[in-house]
Amino acid sequence: MISSAPISPVVPAGRMARNRQPVLGLPNGLGLRPWCQDDADVLAAAGQDPAIRRWNLLVVESVQDARNRIERMHGRWQAETGVIWAIARPGGEATGLIGLNDVDLEGGSAEIIYWLLPAARGSGVAVEAVGHVSEWALEDLGLHRLRLCHSVANPAACRVAHKAGYPFEGVMRGALLHADGWHDQHLHARIRGDASDAL
Repeated sequence: MISSAPISPVVPAGRMARNRQPVLGLPNGLGLRPWCQDDADVLAAAGQDPAIRRWNLLVVESVQDARNRIERMHGRWQAETGVIWAIARPGGEATGLIGLNDVDLEGGSAEIIYWLLPAARGSGVAVEAVGHVSEWALEDLGLHRLRLCHSVANPAACRVAHKAGYPFEGVMRGALLHADGWHDQHLHARIRGDASDAL
């Protein structure tokens, strides 16, 4: 007999909004902190970086646009729909962004997103940041599943996914429209039981 009992939310509503967004440390001296208005110049510069614009579809046309985006980041935490961190040294300016998009507390899932400015690329920062955000999301927040998606034309993102403990699950055809047309995307994912194997 199939039970007709309602399914409880994976994560109760309010778990994010009633708390402050955490600051997370990384072993390489960097940390993850909420974006602040003082980061607007960095975010505006990131919006002009060709690689960030290409792979993340980030378009920030002005410092004011960046300020508005930062304000929306804070609103997403309160609405429990997303959480975005700046990757930075303590007291320093941001060198990248990492976070969770499409947070679904009831269903227990979210999508990992990230980008790095040129000076931070190739240093392993992306793998460390993805790993630590994943641990926080699965173990502390209590989500069940995280996905990481990237264009099949971006092999660097594929290496980050594998190194951060995200197995490849398949190809999503024509999944995202880039400036040069529709791109197939690789789908990688981790579930809570995979968390201990991440780093």
